[in-house]
Amino acid sequence: MKNLFKIFSVLLLIFVVVSCEDDFLDEDFLEAPANSTLDKSTIFSTLDLAKGAVDGILEPMGQTNSYRGRWIPYYGFNTDVEYNYSSGSEGSDADLLYYDAKPSNSRMNTDNNAWAMMYQGIERANIAIENLRLFGNPEPGNAFGQLLGAALTYRAIYYADLMKTWGDVPARFEPISSETLYLPKTSRDTIYKKLIADLGEAATLVAWPNENATTSSVERINKAFVKGFRARLALVAAGYQQYPDGVRRSNDPDLSVEKMYRLALEEARAVINSGRAHLEPSFEGFWRKYNSEDTNAGGESLWEIPFADGRGRVLFSFAVPHNTVDQFTEQPRGGNAGPTPTIYYDFDEGDTRRDVSAVPFEWGAAVDGIAKQELTGINRWYFGKYRYEWMDRKVTSTNDDGVNFIYMRYAEVLLTAAEAANELEGPGAAAPYLKEIRRRAFPSEVHAEKVDAYVDGLGSKEAMFNAIVEEYKYEFTGEMDRKMDLIRWNLLGEKLDEERQELENLANRTGDYVNVPTTLYFKYKEDGITLDVYGLNRGETGNPGPEYTSYSWNQPLDEIINSLYKPGVDPDNRQFWPIWQVFIDASNGQLVNDYGY
Repeated sequence: MKNLFKIFSVLLLIFVVVSCEDDFLDEDFLEAPANSTLDKSTIFSTLDLAKGAVDGILEPMGQTNSYRGRWIPYYGFNTDVEYNYSSGSEGSDADLLYYDAKPSNSRMNTDNNAWAMMYQGIERANIAIENLRLFGNPEPGNAFGQLLGAALTYRAIYYADLMKTWGDVPARFEPISSETLYLPKTSRDTIYKKLIADLGEAATLVAWPNENATTSSVERINKAFVKGFRARLALVAAGYQQYPDGVRRSNDPDLSVEKMYRLALEEARAVINSGRAHLEPSFEGFWRKYNSEDTNAGGESLWEIPFADGRGRVLFSFAVPHNTVDQFTEQPRGGNAGPTPTIYYDFDEGDTRRDVSAVPFEWGAAVDGIAKQELTGINRWYFGKYRYEWMDRKVTSTNDDGVNFIYMRYAEVLLTAAEAANELEGPGAAAPYLKEIRRRAFPSEVHAEKVDAYVDGLGSKEAMFNAIVEEYKYEFTGEMDRKMDLIRWNLLGEKLDEERQELENLANRTGDYVNVPTTLYFKYKEDGITLDVYGLNRGETGNPGPEYTSYSWNQPLDEIINSLYKPGVDPDNRQFWPIWQVFIDASNGQLVNDYGY
């Protein structure tokens, strides 16, 4: 049972810590016992109370209209590898997904939306950071230092997600005051520099995974994650992104490619050389471990947003769907999104990531409580990384599955090292990191060809970069990081246009998809519920035998082609969501929308 969000922690933070900020609360609320018996000096000098306050920084993530039910299910779509099926139906959901969001979006335009919850988390972090410094005596290696490092990191997470969703945003790094109640937007360049400095400090304060009891769980902040996250931010800060005056890199010399990629490489190598994290031996094994809710630190997962059993909608939104209550779950959900139909055929057939990342089935209606896998169509794939059937418990909630959201895993650190090393030192320096990723992806008997020969053949910086872009695609399909990466590489519009053409080629069985079969054949394995399918691989066109049943694999792809992004919209001019109108209206004239909104 994951219990980071304990009621005591939440109540302590909301009703005690925030009550101390009496400039912004009704005087009748400020009862004497709270202020006199548990003032800030007491809370932040008492370890258990301070822990509760820091834990409470993450509580806003679990609110329905926050990360839990709005940001995670909607941000990150659509890309060349990920498609949200709501895109095909015009309306507020589609607008969010196919690059046509509007400030009045009915799904998001509420005063308790993710924007508000992120700032609520930032305010809690600001209070904790200020008072831990004043009253906690935080130092590297002590418990209060660990708490301060966690608070700095949580604040950086909120700001990083605000910026990748909205671009320039208001910045406040101290508890709110009458002077800072209404703020205009701050240049994201300024915020990036502050976050990178904060994470540098946090890395000196927190322990490596399993270095102490606190960092034994991936639900707690550890040094490997902080350094990996700092490396990610450095790449983003140096990358392309839409500014009010166009898509470009930052003009700030402190955020140059040379400086930021050097920082990213140093931090990534520090994590790699520490030996405190590693790839799991099997790609499928890692995802089985994740779905079974194994939160032990020191493996591949570096940090996860910790949802209690009654919070979080990762499987609810993205799992291979279950259409009825069955032997695996009492929550018939999943399947709101999936991989684009082309990605399965872009994988090398020997790549063990393929059949985990993209699956062409769902679980049908249960008979006597037992459901079977059923084929969908070439136009309806699902993320096999998220599965109720791989959980160790049976989800009973109607709306939430409680499975954590992976925020970063070690594979990203390796690809960060490869990308930065290639930029600064050339393809030879990048090769070992790319090889490590591919060595896990392919069976050992083909390593000479698929790992060594393939990577060693990438003789130029450009060839290595293009290979890394592709490797991100294969490694992270369904993890909704692709949009951010395509933006920073200045490839968003280009890759979406390429994907539209590839979808047309697949539909017509031309180009790279000329030998993709139009008929599948299936039967059930000995367990009676798991599909055995012939015809998914290129060239598998013959009938495998009378025990198999034929199934058409030639459904139209027009809806996906036409709604990957909205016709007439340039995705490169819609890299961010607009600030929702409710927040514009409440800003005392300080906030405006850019980017043509």
